[in-house]
Amino acid sequence: MGLVDSTSHADRMEQREQQIRQAEELLGSLPQASGVAKGMFAGRFVDDWVFPYPDLTGIERAEVEAAVVALSHFCDEHLDPTRIDREADIPRDVIDGLAELGLLGMTAPAEFGGSGFSQMGYCRLLEVIGGRCSSTSIFVNAHHSIGMRGLLLFGSESQKKKWLPDLVRGKKLAAFALTEPEAGSDASNVQTMAIPSADGSHFVLHGQKRYITNGAIADVLTVMARTPIEDSRETAITAFLVTPDMPGFQVTEPRMEKLGIRGTATARLAFDNLHVPRENILGPIGKGLKVALTVLDFGRTTFGACCTGAAKTCLRLATDHARSRRQFGRPLAEFELVQEKLARMSAWTYAMEATTNVTAGLIDRGLEDYMLETAMLKVWSTERLWTIVNDAFQIFGGAAYFTDLPLERMLRDHRINQIGEGANEVLMSFIALTGMRGPGMRMKEVSEAWRHPWAGVGTVGHFTSDTLRMRFRSPAVPVRAPELRSDARRLGKAIRRLGTTVQWTLVRHREEVLERQLVLQRIAWIAMELYATACTLSRWDHELADNNHTHDAVARLFVADSLRHVDACFQGMRDNHDPLLLAAASPQDVPS
Repeated sequence: MGLVDSTSHADRMEQREQQIRQAEELLGSLPQASGVAKGMFAGRFVDDWVFPYPDLTGIERAEVEAAVVALSHFCDEHLDPTRIDREADIPRDVIDGLAELGLLGMTAPAEFGGSGFSQMGYCRLLEVIGGRCSSTSIFVNAHHSIGMRGLLLFGSESQKKKWLPDLVRGKKLAAFALTEPEAGSDASNVQTMAIPSADGSHFVLHGQKRYITNGAIADVLTVMARTPIEDSRETAITAFLVTPDMPGFQVTEPRMEKLGIRGTATARLAFDNLHVPRENILGPIGKGLKVALTVLDFGRTTFGACCTGAAKTCLRLATDHARSRRQFGRPLAEFELVQEKLARMSAWTYAMEATTNVTAGLIDRGLEDYMLETAMLKVWSTERLWTIVNDAFQIFGGAAYFTDLPLERMLRDHRINQIGEGANEVLMSFIALTGMRGPGMRMKEVSEAWRHPWAGVGTVGHFTSDTLRMRFRSPAVPVRAPELRSDARRLGKAIRRLGTTVQWTLVRHREEVLERQLVLQRIAWIAMELYATACTLSRWDHELADNNHTHDAVARLFVADSLRHVDACFQGMRDNHDPLLLAAASPQDVPS
């Protein structure tokens, strides 16, 4: 038997279907193969989402470069990550300094006091902070990327005028309050209730929130709560703008003790008969889940930037140490096992930066359906960074274990990345299921068309034509550099193979695929690696067009390593020992 579960199989299936329906609400009405991620699940490559490689405009490039110099100087002079970690607090003068540099409102429009930077430009600045102090980067992310983002995207003009100017200048701070005791990665399970008053002038909130970054220091919080649906027994999630001066707002624990990112003010909150005016509803009533997960798209993109900064720091520290530290009569850098670690750290860091920039570019272009791409970036970059931090730690050996080096702090700080803003295991299931939803719906349409052959001849014909194309013709990956064409062809073949594998998986497992998480994990890894490889080829091709060969070795290694991992995942789809693994997970088999 497998693990004991009090929930019946039918109940689990219904819960999973409900989660997918909620996800589809967020994805809008775009065609299933509209973006690069969804296209890959259908064996297509939507090349104009990745090629050409995005770049800042001349004016913004100069502004971003100047901002990077100013921010780097400020961090050198005033940002002490060791002190922040030790004292579990980010000093107010640091927050004020970041505000003076404009970092707390960098992407906000100029009319509200912001710099109007693109998401890519903002990511470049988050990379600087992420490479120095995770507590500070998480604080900024919580304020700007998710705390204030809902107001920027969904706020009414009166709401924006009321709150944005002070938030942009750092006079007020923002937070995003979604997580509850029963709602972590399952964002749809929010229990906090908001009941409308009899006269309809306000809502009364009751509930709890926990793990809320900036929760005890924020002046404006975006809070998710359930509201009744008119003429129905059902409820839906609605977003509210809440301020701590409202009666009934309680900070039950202002700074929760934790392993890492100790400088962040992570709070527990309670709402007891909290009256929120109707005009504080953010976005449409009942559409709070869309607000929440749209906001998280931005947070996941800046996650990639912060991970890139941290990866660069680890790579620099490890490389310097490997070159200077001598053992057995020669530098560590001359040993192959150390070289292996340094090479993969370099390759992953290069690809991480490329994938972050491409994903940020999707947002900057005003595209609407980039939820899968941001989820892929978050999962892939946090998984790779965790290995990078561990490898840097290993290269330093015992010295890394002590507090005079930053690596023990980085190890503690970055463990949360695979959990925060969606646990990676949950997001991998989301990536695979959402990506397969389009091909699955199309196969269902074809199945129904066979029952009415005359009416459904067009549907069957188009499906047959597309299936034959996918089986015998790989999509083109439009690189310009001749030396990249072989890698581009390999990527195209792998994308085609993903499309056929998705069809095979849906036919083999049918509805049960919803619960086959080991299968879903392999499919998600294939999709993530293919996306990262496409972004890396785009960057590499862009550099070669400028006759820049600086990164040839690490780019070539990444593409080779990534596609080898893809091949292993494809092999695992058909040749695995999943039944043995699941049997060994049974509680009665746990050693005493």
